[in-house]
Amino acid sequence: MSQSALPALAEVIRSGFTEGRHRGSLVLLDADGAVEHALGTPELPVYPRSTAKPFQAVATLRAGLDLRGEQLALAASSHSAEPFHRAAVRRLLADAGLTEAALRLPADLPLDEVEAEELLRSGGERAPILMDCSGKHAAWLAASAANGWSLETYLDPGHPIQLLARAALEEAVGEPTAHPGTDGCGAPLHAVSLTGLARAYRGLLLAAPGTEQRRVADAMRAHPEYVAGTRRADTWLMRAVPGALSKMGAEAVQVVALPDGRALAFKIEDGAERARGPVLAAALRRLGVQDPVLERIAAAPLHGGGSVVGEVRAAF
Repeated sequence: MSQSALPALAEVIRSGFTEGRHRGSLVLLDADGAVEHALGTPELPVYPRSTAKPFQAVATLRAGLDLRGEQLALAASSHSAEPFHRAAVRRLLADAGLTEAALRLPADLPLDEVEAEELLRSGGERAPILMDCSGKHAAWLAASAANGWSLETYLDPGHPIQLLARAALEEAVGEPTAHPGTDGCGAPLHAVSLTGLARAYRGLLLAAPGTEQRRVADAMRAHPEYVAGTRRADTWLMRAVPGALSKMGAEAVQVVALPDGRALAFKIEDGAERARGPVLAAALRRLGVQDPVLERIAAAPLHGGGSVVGEVRAAF
């Protein structure tokens, strides 16, 4: 199915006029894990981007690094580079006898716009630790140091930590990965289906207590600010909806699982971030979630001349 044939998941309404549409694919699973509703082509592979991070954190545990609490949540994070995030990354590295100089990811500004503006206003500059993936990288480095593995090549696809990460992802989605690539942070990237991703997140919540999968899920839900940030939808959702596990990925990928086994995954084809919130809120409502936080997540106003003149809203 071509992009033009994919269904509209969101529409852009300005002054009562439909100005555009954001197309994509979506899947909803019921409590038994069966497909309850699907739009587009959720059975085809997409790059999961940062929604793969919980399984990369599972790999860190399997490498023998006994992360707990905030540090384990940070290993699965796309953090906002708020001060507490930066401090936690430095602590994780320091515990392994390392500094941020060991990070092999691009210098960047904080993912959170408020943090980025404050950093620039105070004379700060782009730095690797500010990139939203630095928590994951710090965990990989710490695991590599503990095992005597190369620190310089920890991002190579054949490095032991990357082999563990790929195996954890394939095990979770229940399908072989497709089309290897490179993520924005330089890490190996492997395509999987949205249906597989939804089932993988469902598996994180339904795993037996004490398993690596459940440890990651429990840490993320207990410390959502470390997974995202204080001004981010993943944090809001995990704080408001008991037991929910939520994780975003770049290019408008999103996965959520609920403790009773319901789950969802979607990908906005053009990567439009402004469509993520409205689609996420609508998908959760289709799963039966009813909470005031959904209004906050769905809000995507359009402005004209300093006033609200429209919105991006779900189209299903």
